[in-house]
Amino acid sequence: MLGKRLYALAFLEHGTRRLHITGVTAHPTQAWTTQQARNLAADLDTRMESLRFLLRDRDGKYGQAFDAVFQADDIRVIKNAPQAPRMNAHCERVIGTLRRELLDHILILGESHARQILKTYEGHYNRHRPHQARDQLPPTVREHPTTVHDLDARRLTRMRILGGVINEYRHVA
Repeated sequence: MLGKRLYALAFLEHGTRRLHITGVTAHPTQAWTTQQARNLAADLDTRMESLRFLLRDRDGKYGQAFDAVFQADDIRVIKNAPQAPRMNAHCERVIGTLRRELLDHILILGESHARQILKTYEGHYNRHRPHQARDQLPPTVREHPTTVHDLDARRLTRMRILGGVINEYRHVA
């Protein structure tokens, strides 16, 4: 299984920067991407109503059935201009972040391993990792925590994520 190319399908909510990694496969097809779109729609459920458009590239793996999943929820599907990766810069940026912060540091052993580490990273990205566009707040956090004035009264603890590839720091209660 080593040395085999794997593909992951990622969606990024522009406003919140929330990341959704829906699946991993060695052979992405139109049927697979359509199923991943259905899975995302089911996971988001009523939150789909707040989404207005889907920006995607022109890859042949995204067919009419893929687009229909989103159009059924009144989401407008916009295709990137040919050879214009900057048109979807936010998603390109998160893919680079995935590579730099995660995939460059872990040897992937197969599809299930890739699914596991990407799901763990997705949780870190959405609940802990600060985002500059959101005033250093993670996607799922709505407001900054209260300021701690007595730093000696509160100690920090380190949580190792993915075997220490990523560290999260939290105040000890």
